[in-house]
Amino acid sequence: MSFLLYRTAPVRVCAVLFLGGGTTMRAAKKQTVRRMVESAVMLAVGTVLSLFPLQGFWALGGGITICSTLPLVIISWRYGWGWGTFTAVIYGLLQMVLGIQNVQYADSVQTAAAIVLLDYLAAFGVIGLAGLFRGWVKNGRVGLVLGITTTFSLRFACHYATGVWIWESLWPNELGWAAPVWSLAYNCSYMIPELILSALVCLLSYAPLRRYYEGDDLR
Repeated sequence: MSFLLYRTAPVRVCAVLFLGGGTTMRAAKKQTVRRMVESAVMLAVGTVLSLFPLQGFWALGGGITICSTLPLVIISWRYGWGWGTFTAVIYGLLQMVLGIQNVQYADSVQTAAAIVLLDYLAAFGVIGLAGLFRGWVKNGRVGLVLGITTTFSLRFACHYATGVWIWESLWPNELGWAAPVWSLAYNCSYMIPELILSALVCLLSYAPLRRYYEGDDLR
């Protein structure tokens, strides 16, 4: 009996490793599917929220929405900045499709490419970096708000750059302001309220949804 157990030991070890590996693979696959589905849902939520901006003078894009980019922050916070940035870039592509008329104002291929890159891919892609701030401070709520503040500021910088370098020549402002001043005023008029609103929602919802924000359900 002991001889039989000895001879079959390698088989039993391989079986344990295979079954254990299979369980791990199934768990990893389930996690991947969940991440993709959740990201798709968040993209849909963010896109729908972006369709109903507060009416204003933002003829060249932008506008105050009901936290339309907050879902991107949440995905980055839960699944990491790498996946968060990928999801945010996809969101930027969706926004480009919805705002394609803005790209059509370009007077050259180079200008159109710059608008796509800065006003859409980079501007929204940087929101996915919010997850970098997870763990930087012990208080998760503070870290989340810090991530929102930093990434929204980076988004503002992208829009500000196109306002100075591109939009001023394509669509000069009627007030006659200098391009840097006009771009600053124009983009601050919607980015600051958007930042404050998103940060406020996170502050108020973090305590009741802490386990979700921190991804406790993923462990």
